[in-house]
Amino acid sequence: MTTLIIGLSIFFAVHALPMFTVQREQLISKLGDLPYKGLFALVSIFGFALILMGKADAPFVSIWQPPQVLAFVPKLLMLPAFVLLVAAYVPSNIKLKIRHPMLLAVKLWALGHLLINGDLASILLFSSFLIFAVLSMISANKRAEWSKPEAKPFYMTIVVILLGVVAYGAVAMNHAKLFGVALF
Repeated sequence: MTTLIIGLSIFFAVHALPMFTVQREQLISKLGDLPYKGLFALVSIFGFALILMGKADAPFVSIWQPPQVLAFVPKLLMLPAFVLLVAAYVPSNIKLKIRHPMLLAVKLWALGHLLINGDLASILLFSSFLIFAVLSMISANKRAEWSKPEAKPFYMTIVVILLGVVAYGAVAMNHAKLFGVALF
């Protein structure tokens, strides 16, 4: 469990930097923009790797037994989560309606998985991501006004949706191999 906690701490510490604009700008001015981004990425990957190892090695400590009726919820929430994840990186008109598609995707992922996992490590993992996504969204909204992006061709929105559906299907079909839990 210690590795999971250290990984979460590292991952969220580096991702909290944008909330502290003065300190972030000082780091960028000292290091330069590209080195800052590179260091941000390396520390993030290191923290994420520790999260994966820590979750895999964490003992199963049951806190509550989720009702079976909730098993469909993550399957339902993950489809829009994947579309939003793609929309965060591929230009489309989804960003005209949703200011923070990545953070909303993380919230849907975390909430869906939190509802069906009652063990301590899962509760720690998914609640951490859910809380962080909520706080990040609040912080981002306070830091800057939303300037809506320019409209994109309609086909780009269709491309984003299709890519999200394909990614959803690929992860769903390989969920047991990737995460040790069969969905079907």
